[in-house]
Amino acid sequence: MSGPAASLKGFLIRGLPVIKEGDDIPALLRSLFDLQDGDVLCLASTIVAKAEGRMRDLSEYQPDSHAVEIARELGKDPRFVQAVFNESSDVLIERPFLLVATRFGHIGVNAGIDQSNVGDEKILLLPEDPSASARRIRQALGKDCAVIITDTCGRPFRSGVAGVAVGWAGIAALRDWRGEIDIHGRPLNITQEAIVDEIAAAANLLMGEAGDATPAVVFRGLVYPRSGGSLFREKENDIIRPRLKS
Repeated sequence: MSGPAASLKGFLIRGLPVIKEGDDIPALLRSLFDLQDGDVLCLASTIVAKAEGRMRDLSEYQPDSHAVEIARELGKDPRFVQAVFNESSDVLIERPFLLVATRFGHIGVNAGIDQSNVGDEKILLLPEDPSASARRIRQALGKDCAVIITDTCGRPFRSGVAGVAVGWAGIAALRDWRGEIDIHGRPLNITQEAIVDEIAAAANLLMGEAGDATPAVVFRGLVYPRSGGSLFREKENDIIRPRLKS
């Protein structure tokens, strides 16, 4: 991204109701905020998932013997563990936590399944295909803006969580600096900047967590590439698989 920092503005979209299955998120957003071409709209994955009917009751899951075994070791509900397995294309680590690859390529703990603010015995899955969701929302908004769907995720060898992008549309996932020249005149060989993650982290800082969360943020004044790159590895052998405890 480039451009003067003084031109960048961030807006919280306040007034969204508690989202339910079938709610028209683009219509709600248009009624609350005047989006402009070039804006970057960041939406918490939770509201997109709720609108898309991704709420589940734990009673829907019948854990198999492996889920029961892992749940016993992790101190979790076996039905929750089964839900994680169901939402995963690959299980990378089973102990001391479940680190998995979701079906759309994101790697995270517990497949990003949320148990906060959803009620007892219920869970909220991530959108089935967050980038497809972002494209639909962008098209329905009728503006030449970018849409990023965010979630919070832990980082290797760091404490705490930060906002990351799980889906995006109208913006490149990566800005490729390879071939550019650094301040000493040397060409950059490997630098690719995960701009959608950087924007998602800034949005999460504004959104807040828990009961004070505001799930929609707009950034205005960013200059960003419109297409190119992906955050997710497409080949299984690109993932360095840790040795699982037998």
